[in-house]
Amino acid sequence: MKFLVMNGVNLNLTGKREQSVYGTQTLEQINEKISAFCERNGDEVSFYQSNIEGELVNKLHEAFLSRSCDAVIFNAGAFTHYSYALRDAIASIDIPVAEVHMSNVHAREPFRKTSVLSEVCKGVVCGFGANSYIAAIVAFKA
Repeated sequence: MKFLVMNGVNLNLTGKREQSVYGTQTLEQINEKISAFCERNGDEVSFYQSNIEGELVNKLHEAFLSRSCDAVIFNAGAFTHYSYALRDAIASIDIPVAEVHMSNVHAREPFRKTSVLSEVCKGVVCGFGANSYIAAIVAFKA
């Protein structure tokens, strides 16, 4: 399978910010781990990160129009809780999207318990750190 792993707002600072929540691995190190996992399992993966909502929307549209992937693994960060633009972009494409979070959003601040993306995603994985991405890939292949 071909996967697109997308990361949203503030995830470029992973490993540097709130290490007690997100750990010490950088996003680059996490991507390397995902890449190695995919390579071992005969899959292809590409990565995209942006702090800009519209760029994330554009990337989803691009993936749909170019048919460049079979599934999207998406950690939208804080956009998860209020971005109707991302919700509509996910609903507009026929590529399945998994919503992913490294932390257990249900055990954190009240606002994090609400996702406007979940109902248009194939599934949600949260709370397993960097392994949340791997779990979503495994689920798509099952």
